[in-house]
Amino acid sequence: MSQVRNVKIIGTGKYLPKRKVYAHELDELIGVKEGWVEQKSGVGIRSFVENETASVMAAHAATEAMKTAGIHKEEIDCIVSVSGTMEQPIPCNAALVQKQLGLGESSIPCFDINSTCLSFVTGFDTISYLIHSGRYTNVLLVSSEIASVGLNWKAKENAILFGDGAAAAILAKTPDNEPSKVLAGHMETFSEGAHYTEIRGGGTKVHPNNSSADETDFLFDMNGKSIFKLSSRKLGAFMEKLLAASNCTIDEIDLVVPHQASGMAMRILRKKLGIAEAKFMNIIHNHGNTIASSIPMALHEAIVQNKIERGNKIMLLGTSAGLSIGGVVFEY
Repeated sequence: MSQVRNVKIIGTGKYLPKRKVYAHELDELIGVKEGWVEQKSGVGIRSFVENETASVMAAHAATEAMKTAGIHKEEIDCIVSVSGTMEQPIPCNAALVQKQLGLGESSIPCFDINSTCLSFVTGFDTISYLIHSGRYTNVLLVSSEIASVGLNWKAKENAILFGDGAAAAILAKTPDNEPSKVLAGHMETFSEGAHYTEIRGGGTKVHPNNSSADETDFLFDMNGKSIFKLSSRKLGAFMEKLLAASNCTIDEIDLVVPHQASGMAMRILRKKLGIAEAKFMNIIHNHGNTIASSIPMALHEAIVQNKIERGNKIMLLGTSAGLSIGGVVFEY
């Protein structure tokens, strides 16, 4: 059954906080020899917020995306936050973004889609059906992530991976005379790995008022080795299904835009899939792992750097807490 949807990305944007944090600063912070952080993580520089909120960053990225799309904010008829983190438990991130954009009187629907690091991919795949069917005209998808507040610096190999930032994309129906389209999307979740990546506190299970809660319950926790083993076992079969659904071979993909998990993870992924370095978008060195923002941020950079052009076949690919694997193939 064909999954083709006549939907295109008409504009993208990104925002990075002004504060830059260099690898050598983190070497000193966590007490390791100089060069260890960059060697382990692949991240030389990342951005951390000072006084920016997630919705403020989202509004900056969204404004740039609308500018490149050539549309005004009043032409947006739906806002979807596709972030792995929340600014506050309620209301949803998207409502806060609407307010930041000055669209509080617009009444346009706002909601969140959260599959942690895969949120943009899941949102793109899901919302494209609603645009294809005519439900919406111009949808703002925006990922805005502040990882820095939830890092456990005692868990060095995890904490050194992350950065903060936001990225946005405007999705619209493809005009009849243009070839852009979504070819296929696929996602699989293996909850045997549900506790390999987690923040245990902050919900109803481990509430801040819970006297038995530990400080580390509210910080990011990841078992990297277990995630790697599980995802490695599942990735091959997943890729076969995604490529079959898109009616493409890996050689026909012009650019793979992966989740920027870590320098090592992306090197292993690229070699495992047999993808040439020139066809693999890697921005982790000067961004870090920006959670769900990482894929749209890398896609934005690929467009800005002229690494893709209209008609190219692009694959978005990543893993997320869950453990989930997800991807979308589209003709840009």
